[in-house]
Amino acid sequence: MSLIADTLLAYLPSKRKQTPSGWISFNAPCCDDKRQRGGFIVNSGDAVSYHCFNCGFKASWQPGRTLSQKMRKFMRELNMSDDTINKLGLEALRLNENESAEVKSIVPKFEVRALPDEAVLISSLDHVPEKLVPVLEYLAGRNLYLEDYKFYWTPKLGFSNRLIIPFYKDNVIVGYTARAIGDAKPKYISEQQPGYVFNLDRQLDDRAFTIVCEGPFDAISIDACAILGAEIKDSQNWLLKQLGKEIVLVPDRDHEGPRTVEQAIEYGWSVSMPNWPEGVKDVNDAVIKLGRLATLWLIVSAKESNALKIRLRAKQWFKDINE
Repeated sequence: MSLIADTLLAYLPSKRKQTPSGWISFNAPCCDDKRQRGGFIVNSGDAVSYHCFNCGFKASWQPGRTLSQKMRKFMRELNMSDDTINKLGLEALRLNENESAEVKSIVPKFEVRALPDEAVLISSLDHVPEKLVPVLEYLAGRNLYLEDYKFYWTPKLGFSNRLIIPFYKDNVIVGYTARAIGDAKPKYISEQQPGYVFNLDRQLDDRAFTIVCEGPFDAISIDACAILGAEIKDSQNWLLKQLGKEIVLVPDRDHEGPRTVEQAIEYGWSVSMPNWPEGVKDVNDAVIKLGRLATLWLIVSAKESNALKIRLRAKQWFKDINE
């Protein structure tokens, strides 16, 4: 563990409690908090994050960065002396020189990408073209609505039978996936940049945790994130950890699910494997059968952060899949 993380832990209030996922809660020093609404966590042994769930103040640091003004402010509120803060600032500079290259290797950068030609926001159309009707019916069959996301469509050849889901980062389009309606091949035509996490922009500060699914329809169904596949990338883990929240994976109940669960354990995520009704293999299936509120309730009720309990649950949860 870094000197910076060690020092911050030593200065945290003595009256505190720690959750199984690693968050330490205490009365936030940045405001008049009496309900232990301050949260602090050390990620991957070195990076640190602080979030006050009372006033919304946030501060973080990780190797490869200097100490921000917000982190220095947090340190002062912990009654850390200026001399100690300056020493930690020098330590951050030293680590920056030694580790910045390694950190930069997992920090993804996303370029602006264009949607297919003549793509239009469906909810902005004054009338519904005939070719768009099957797309809207497909959306309704998924128990999704135009208000749930900015869905696009284009009449251009090769895409007129597809629902276009844009990928946003900081409110800018950085890619998309176009899902075919019916038996058209390929099922998906995608423009996806490495390390991207779907729906990250929608994870608001007042949420205690972030739910992570595999596919975009799953994520849209409950306003969660998606890793767009069964493999969690280092850069995706890094992006999600920057939210400063408990991360809860809900894997697809298929042959690749156990590998995704094992990765989540390695990254220190929580995992939820709910008692889905028969025939349900993912979040969107659950929403179609149960509705959104019931699906969210089952996910939250089943979330687990203990690695041993997750592995035991996974053996049972994927048993029928592996037989």
